[in-house]
Amino acid sequence: MKFLFKSILILSVTIFTLPEISFCQNLLCSTIKIEARKWVKDKPNQPWAFFDTQLIDSLKNFKPTKTETNLYGSNKHIQLKATGFFRIEKVNNRWWIVDPDGYANIQRVVNGFRQGTSDRNKQFFNSTYQNTSNWAIKSFQEFSDFGFNGIGAWSDTEAIIVANNEKNLKFSYSLMLNFMSSYGKKRGGTYQLPGNIGYPNQCIFVFDKQFEQFCDEYAKANLIYKNDRNLIGYFSDNELPFGMNNLQGYLTLPDSTDAGRIFAEKWLKSKNKTASQITDTERAEFVGIVAERYYQIVSKVIRKYDENHLYLGSRLHGSPKNMESVVKAAGKYSDVVSINYYGTWTPDTKIMKNWGDWAGKPFMITEFYTKAMDSGLANTTGAGFTVHTQKDRGFAYQNFCLGLLQSPNCVGWHWFRYQDNDPSAKGVDPSNLDSNKGLLNTEYQWYKPMINLMKQLNENVYSLVDYYDKN
Repeated sequence: MKFLFKSILILSVTIFTLPEISFCQNLLCSTIKIEARKWVKDKPNQPWAFFDTQLIDSLKNFKPTKTETNLYGSNKHIQLKATGFFRIEKVNNRWWIVDPDGYANIQRVVNGFRQGTSDRNKQFFNSTYQNTSNWAIKSFQEFSDFGFNGIGAWSDTEAIIVANNEKNLKFSYSLMLNFMSSYGKKRGGTYQLPGNIGYPNQCIFVFDKQFEQFCDEYAKANLIYKNDRNLIGYFSDNELPFGMNNLQGYLTLPDSTDAGRIFAEKWLKSKNKTASQITDTERAEFVGIVAERYYQIVSKVIRKYDENHLYLGSRLHGSPKNMESVVKAAGKYSDVVSINYYGTWTPDTKIMKNWGDWAGKPFMITEFYTKAMDSGLANTTGAGFTVHTQKDRGFAYQNFCLGLLQSPNCVGWHWFRYQDNDPSAKGVDPSNLDSNKGLLNTEYQWYKPMINLMKQLNENVYSLVDYYDKN
């Protein structure tokens, strides 16, 4: 038997959306169907399909409530110990980011807050904002109005700091470091892949004797915001290729004197096995060793030069995020495990529980997005789902974030990204060529149908946490 909730009927459904209602598995809400196309690596032109989508207005017995928040966007009704910097704490089985003033915080963050580089983009920037200071201050006010409370990776750090200082905005931010990729650029052998950096046989240089010293020097030079209360913490790299093929990859590096190959050969010999006898047991154990060595080295130097801020991990993605040995290593040395989460319309309840159990730490989603065909962009690059309209993007945002909030291990999310790709821009990452990923377009115009639905979710974050915890 199916029930139609009045709140669902209020929503205007696009001609592409099938307004069929069905039960959520947890019986707390009904769902609508949204037509979308999934991205699958190396398999373009996937068929369109309908996906069950839960919305705030479909939640059973939920009354939208805008909780009183402070300038950090934290819940003023949950006050914990204030240390002057961001930290984590688990309260009644739910993890929180705790802001410098001691209030419980869920991160609603935007990645890539920076100016576009194309001539066309610069023209619209100058006519809209005139200068960087106006842009940052006005944008932060708009972000706050939309319920966002932070800035993520690949953003204009100087503009963030200046705007916070000029207006005492307390807009939080996190910084993208690049320990391994910077070392690889200096060492040689890395290359650009869509969305991340490639390594020989997809094997990082974590066994090089020089890597640890490089990390110390890199941290000393780059961790220069030790006393900034608005800084949450650091990502050490992005999407490193931890994987079940690592052992075979190190064993087959062409240079027999490579430190990684020597380590792998000795390790396999200690197991009394040959390469032909390797099983998934050895593969999983070895990738855990690679990950642990990496996290141990980078976390040590981060904490050496900045004991005030959080270490946010290395933005696991793809198969590494589902590997117990990798997530355990990340949790052992990180304060928060960061996950770039693609390929799933609704977050998987089981894997979110696994992340918390394996890591013993909270997680945050540091990349996800949906792109729409009504933007006028081709949308051929990037890993997010494709839908038909901006309103459908807003529906997708609500569905994804509602799924995350049901996990007590989740402390927030980072939307990728601030602005659409500009096809006329040169020298950009191959995954960012022509897609509608932004909150606004290349002319600095907000996608209001999507933003309005994002705002509804963002403003109800803390009441939604209460709702899910009670139910």
